[in-house]
Amino acid sequence: MNKFGLLIVFFFITLIVGCAGGSSSDESPFAQKEGLDVVDSTPLQDPITEPGTGGVFRRIWADPPSLDPALVSDSTSMGIVAEVFSGLVKLNVDLRLQPDLAESWEISNDGTVYTFKIRENAKFHNGKQVTARDFKWSIERAVNPQTVSPVAETYLDDIVGVMDVIEGRASEITGIKVIDDLTLQITIDAPKAYFLAKLTYPTAFVVDRENVESGGQTWTDEINGTGPFKLKEYKIGERIVLERFDSFDESVGGVEYIVMNLAGGQSMAMYENNEIDITGVGLFDLERVLDPNEPLNQELVIAPPDFSISYIGFNTQMAPFDDVKMRQALNHAIDKQLIAEEVLSNLVTPAYGILPPGFPGHNEQLQGLRYDSELAKQLLAESKYADADTRPRIVITVPGRGGSVGLDMEVIIEMWRQVLGVEVEIQQVEWATYLEDLSQNKFQAFAGLGWEADYPDPQDFLDILFHSDSKLNHGQYSNGKVDLILENARINPDPVDRVKLYQDAEEKIVQDAAWVPLWFEGERHVLIKPYVKGYRLTPMMVPKLRQVKIEK
Repeated sequence: MNKFGLLIVFFFITLIVGCAGGSSSDESPFAQKEGLDVVDSTPLQDPITEPGTGGVFRRIWADPPSLDPALVSDSTSMGIVAEVFSGLVKLNVDLRLQPDLAESWEISNDGTVYTFKIRENAKFHNGKQVTARDFKWSIERAVNPQTVSPVAETYLDDIVGVMDVIEGRASEITGIKVIDDLTLQITIDAPKAYFLAKLTYPTAFVVDRENVESGGQTWTDEINGTGPFKLKEYKIGERIVLERFDSFDESVGGVEYIVMNLAGGQSMAMYENNEIDITGVGLFDLERVLDPNEPLNQELVIAPPDFSISYIGFNTQMAPFDDVKMRQALNHAIDKQLIAEEVLSNLVTPAYGILPPGFPGHNEQLQGLRYDSELAKQLLAESKYADADTRPRIVITVPGRGGSVGLDMEVIIEMWRQVLGVEVEIQQVEWATYLEDLSQNKFQAFAGLGWEADYPDPQDFLDILFHSDSKLNHGQYSNGKVDLILENARINPDPVDRVKLYQDAEEKIVQDAAWVPLWFEGERHVLIKPYVKGYRLTPMMVPKLRQVKIEK
């Protein structure tokens, strides 16, 4: 993302239900509705609308921006793609690396050559054998400039020859070799502890070449995937139906169908009306659900926080955010603890660093830029934008279509006005335009989104989001010392030393005020119907729906 790659963080603690933050879309997806054509297949009949019948698991969702693994950059798409497609390796529900379509792999003594053995029973949904050539073609397609993947370089550039393809100097990746039908060899540019984990991101998933080439731009209308579920039906704005792929793992039964309601609605009401089987609990329902005398209390599950963070991003190459003291002043002017307690009812934890609590490398000792109104005023006065009359107009862009920007954002803007006399305007744009403009670094400042871990390594946050050369460094933050630390951390074989390097980089990034880190998610309160078994609330997006069963 998901993040995850990128995800939209709507705090459903206002008028919308949810779990207070950017999660793995377990309870509510984080995206706007965007255009994919309808899958033309025979629709299922009414049994899917009945509670707990026919091995059907029902949830609320949103239209995914893309179902092409090479293009996925949001958790809403990821929640479907991770179930319909698969790769060489995967993370399980305990966030441990496991074989997926590869049954095993070997790593060379120097840590740069990975040799994967693909399962003999690895099949596409139409029954065709998955081969090493399929993986080679799929990865080369992902990095091909004509695919226009926003994330291929980020997740695949460790492979030797990838940048030659991305930059148009070659059509094949020299670091990927087909040894035989079921053996694939991948060579990377240096030994990197996180490389296998990066292959769990959709850009490394296998796709069927015939499916892609015959379907053209609309090939995802009829997906021939390899994952535990097949795409049975997709009606934009209505529903997505996934059907169990029995050949994926015959030892696991699971539900026959996953039905995702895309029509919107108040998910708490839908849950209580037996229209869906899972929902997050928002602020306005939390007290009632926590009451032991409330029948719904028996269906309450409290899960640990996601590995995610929400933030306000600054384009550090645009005025007034090209001045570090201006950025620091804005950070120090926000009383996050007050907002967390009085506005967000302690459903979130103020973020003063980047790496979430519980995540590898999280630094509990990091103080960050905490609330200090006098220091904020001093820093603003020392900046080159102290004069309000000559200070550039500040516009923060958020995704949306005229709705509320969130109570927390409204309070932050008011704090900036009262403490610093800084006026801020909010601009809303629809989701697809927002993502496109964000990728082109067009925004002066941006909010309404967050970052969720794609794999449990600090490189996934700090290197991807803050290295000067990263395509996902949307604030164009650049610090040569930070770059050097991150580059050393990539190849350091000692796990303790790596963590120290990442913590050093994080402290410098925070002191440079590259962002305004806002919130780490608190405990998640979720209602799950008692007949739903095996659903795991995970802190990251991982394929897990094949473990769900309906027992009634």
